Amino acid sequence: MMTAPLRPRADLATHEVFNQPEPRDSVALWEGDGPLRAAVARLAPDEAPALARYAAAWGAPEAVEDGRAANRFAPELRPFDRAGRRIDEVAFHPAYHTLMRRGLEGGYAARAWSGAPGGHVAHAAMVYMSTQIEPGVCCPMTMTYAAVPALRATPELAARWEWGALSGRYDPASRPAPEKAGLTFGMAMTEKQGGSDVRANTTRAARDGEGWRLTGHKWFCSAPMSDAFLTLAWTDKGLSCFLMPRWTPDGTRNAFQLMRLKDKLGNKANASSEIEYHGAWAELVGEEGRGVNAILEMVHHTRLDTAVAPAALMRRALDEAAWWARGRSAFQKRLIDQPLMTAVLADLALDWMGALAAAMRVAAAFDAAERDPAERAFARIAVALAKFWSNKRCPVVAYEAMECLGGAGYVEESPMPWIYREAPLNSIWEGSGNVICLDILRTMARAPQAVDALLGELRGARGADRRYDAALAEAEAALSRGPHESEARWIAERLALLLQGSELLRHGDGAAADAFCRTRLGGDWGRTHGALPQGVDAARIAALI
Repeated sequence: MMTAPLRPRADLATHEVFNQPEPRDSVALWEGDGPLRAAVARLAPDEAPALARYAAAWGAPEAVEDGRAANRFAPELRPFDRAGRRIDEVAFHPAYHTLMRRGLEGGYAARAWSGAPGGHVAHAAMVYMSTQIEPGVCCPMTMTYAAVPALRATPELAARWEWGALSGRYDPASRPAPEKAGLTFGMAMTEKQGGSDVRANTTRAARDGEGWRLTGHKWFCSAPMSDAFLTLAWTDKGLSCFLMPRWTPDGTRNAFQLMRLKDKLGNKANASSEIEYHGAWAELVGEEGRGVNAILEMVHHTRLDTAVAPAALMRRALDEAAWWARGRSAFQKRLIDQPLMTAVLADLALDWMGALAAAMRVAAAFDAAERDPAERAFARIAVALAKFWSNKRCPVVAYEAMECLGGAGYVEESPMPWIYREAPLNSIWEGSGNVICLDILRTMARAPQAVDALLGELRGARGADRRYDAALAEAEAALSRGPHESEARWIAERLALLLQGSELLRHGDGAAADAFCRTRLGGDWGRTHGALPQGVDAARIAALI
């Protein structure tokens, strides 16, 4: 286990170091986050003790240092062993494995499927806290969580594979699944010529006895050291979904090759890759020719995590900015007491609190989906709205929070650079902005019950704020006429803001809810963070960070 860094001396040969915040080695993921605790207390109170323990483990000095190391020391591709045999493996820094073990053994992938009330809310809280320390390891854990409902669509497959996702164990060894204590799952859909248009894929599948053989390529495959992957390929009946294990049933390495690892802007700890299938053995998932339907359940659940992650990144960025502002002075005042800095922090906090409130409400809908069709319908459209808007705000919040630290936020000793590099990822992953907006329009057209469920939710906050009511009436009018494709971003933005506003009005801080409705829904807002109108209680809102 890595030890916490030692505190440096403050007296130097040339000067004394002062007017700097006290060093901190840990992050108060639970006790320092009032809105998170309030959401869990309301939506999944029985999960609070376990989440407090999870937060203590992830926010501890050794975990923070593991996050730094996993992000700094990128994974390495090892296509061959020393004798020249093809192995197609990836080597990770030990900190990566430590974080994976901490997350999976803490319940990240399995908790939602335990049958306990609030399991998805607990999962979302774990995603939120883990992302603040090292988001690269969240990808394989998220896909392992999301693989479970896709596997359950084919009971025979679930009987042989589900145990691995639910084991609560992390086993990084490269060997056949039956020999391992726990499994991770990946996904490979995207090809060079298609991107989000998976029907442009060219990978083919041919029958081979009880299984299939895949031939083709995938331009983006995250977590290539997973034990099995859900992937798409064409058969004579159409695009189909397959489970491709790393090892075949006879105990040999499967015929897929890692061509290279992606040199990405951020998410450095995660070994995203390009792969080729050279007759790789696989099993059919779901019905042949209906592969998109089969894999969509996995995509639906990964979207929950991509809606939670931006709230987490905003939270960590704001936490760092507030820590700096409380520990540094300028012009005879602490930065936090300077009215303009207070306004900036308060304005940023509105984006964070809105994103967190919407994400946790969506997670609660995932919990209720099996027993309540209206909640399932609500979850379908609300997760897309939360993913779209929160991720659009995340890079802006990350940058503005970085600027609160000045030059100290621009150097790699600070977490701000990795937060900033990470900020665009979740908007791009699992459907970029336009794809999500088009999906929202398709849901409106094909599943009117989802619109009804969403409007029912939004109308529940009617009467609490006149600006909210006016914005809701405007959105209802747009929905009644049927938004044109060119309006897709406008309607997605308005509905997402209404969802955030409805949660803040009913369950959030009063000053924050008032400022949110006044600025985000009422239009009384400038074009940069901190351009708040007179009368907003910025000091109260900033104190919530």
